Amino acid sequence: MAVFTEYSFGSPVVAFISSLIISFLMTGAIFWYAKRRPVGTPLTWGEAMLASAYVFFLVFVIYGVVPHQWLTWAENEQGWRPDRLFFGWGDIVKPKSQGGWFPFDITYRAISDTVAVVIYGIFLSGQIWVWAKWQNRGDDSKAKAALVKKSTYGRPLVKQG
Repeated sequence: MAVFTEYSFGSPVVAFISSLIISFLMTGAIFWYAKRRPVGTPLTWGEAMLASAYVFFLVFVIYGVVPHQWLTWAENEQGWRPDRLFFGWGDIVKPKSQGGWFPFDITYRAISDTVAVVIYGIFLSGQIWVWAKWQNRGDDSKAKAALVKKSTYGRPLVKQG
């Protein structure tokens, strides 16, 4: 029973990893649904409402819950507070205020906030990528371009009977 004292199910690390898994599974479900849904099929009112609620919950998880759980884990469990200075790899990043050569102080809170910004950036670029994949599903312009042969003037060649 002593194993579960440090990392219980209410632990911030478990909550952070669980929120990541939930966001990845929900994103994977979008790709699964994109393969099933034919391109150009009209969307009913109910499907639109369900899709908007699903995307709203996914955006809430990836922009609200995941960074919050990261910051909670870093500040509470890891002790990345603003009063702890980061010295880095030996004396390489030792600040001048502590007798080193590095020109400014880096706190652990600044590092945890930077990681949160990186999480936001990864999710934003991933969201744009998923939008592009959804909008371009079924787009066979490359396959169509390969089938149509063009003359040196850029006109499609038509076979004369």
